[in-house]
Amino acid sequence: MPTFVARVRDSQGKSRTEKISAESLAQARTSLREQGFVVQDLKESKGFQAGLDIKKIQNSFVKVSVKDKAVFSRQFAVLMNAGVAIVRSLGVLSEQCSNTKLKQALVEISNDVQTGMNLSEAMRKHPDCFDGLYVSMIQAGEVGGVLDEVLNRLAKLLEDVARLQNQIKSALSYPTVVGFIAVAIFLGMTIFLIPVFAKIFTEIGTELPPLTQFLMDASIFLRSPKVFGLIGGLVGLKIAYSRYAKTPVGRQTIDRLSLKMPLFGDLIQKSSVARFSRTFGSLTRSGVPILTCLEIVRDTSGNQVIANAIDAARLEIQQGGMISIALQRDQVFPAMAIQMISIGEETGELDGMLMKVADFYEDEVEQAVKALTSVLEPIMILVLGGMVGTILLAMYLPMFKVFEKLG
Repeated sequence: MPTFVARVRDSQGKSRTEKISAESLAQARTSLREQGFVVQDLKESKGFQAGLDIKKIQNSFVKVSVKDKAVFSRQFAVLMNAGVAIVRSLGVLSEQCSNTKLKQALVEISNDVQTGMNLSEAMRKHPDCFDGLYVSMIQAGEVGGVLDEVLNRLAKLLEDVARLQNQIKSALSYPTVVGFIAVAIFLGMTIFLIPVFAKIFTEIGTELPPLTQFLMDASIFLRSPKVFGLIGGLVGLKIAYSRYAKTPVGRQTIDRLSLKMPLFGDLIQKSSVARFSRTFGSLTRSGVPILTCLEIVRDTSGNQVIANAIDAARLEIQQGGMISIALQRDQVFPAMAIQMISIGEETGELDGMLMKVADFYEDEVEQAVKALTSVLEPIMILVLGGMVGTILLAMYLPMFKVFEKLG
């Protein structure tokens, strides 16, 4: 039977630590209350139980996706709208949660809320599950007494973000898969097919065309120990790139170049603007102060160039400037988005206008994804066919010379 360690307050108001064995956390809490204690904190005693350590290690590799948070928020909102208490709602949701990390977080949050901690404070202890955006909106809902409405907004926000991510992934999945297949076919034909023809060409003794000789040399190289040097060099470049990308200068340089990439640059900019507008609008609609909104949106923008523009705008707004004018200075946001935000400021409907900007650019992203896919499909098919055709041509060119001599 598990052992639990509790920090309690006795009938005289003194704090003390108690140990109790029970089948579950809820049973342990009930037993302590029956003994006249006020439970302040209750946790299962770890001791030397390797299973708990293993579970913690396993959860460290589990990620809580946007979809997981969206489903949780929607279900939490439904329970809150039905009048179910927060602790009971968290208990129900933790029991049916399939994500082990989120499940454990919900159990701990429920325990903290039972001891009197605010929901937002309890969630803040689990940044891997609930980021600053989520916690800030929950806090605003608690202060305004509209937690159920905020949960509905959070669910809608996360569902829109998940849909946007899926659209972008769908645009990238096709060229990734086809590119992988193309490389696999090239390596397979170069390593296994070309050596067969090499023996034939050696027996014939004919002079090889430059293209055929190049592929022969490539085949010899790929089957030699030298290829491990190439693999090591590529791994080294990947490590160097990762380290450079983690530096402030490197991150900004890479993100700036990504915005200028053909085909993908426009998609990245529109998706960033849509995410910025949706998040900013949801936060302001939930009652979060504008400066706090901009700070949260900056951290969730996903692009350092856009984050720097938002940060510069936040500093300018602190001095009394307007959001639209501040965002316009770095020329990162499209002119249409700036104009719509400006109208929202003038009419006092900033949150509503931000939502319209988000809707517009999410539709733009969807159209851009369709256009990108339609362009990439023939290009990738052409590249794949060209690679296979080049290898086959290189193999048959010497045959043509032999046929010419025989003729």
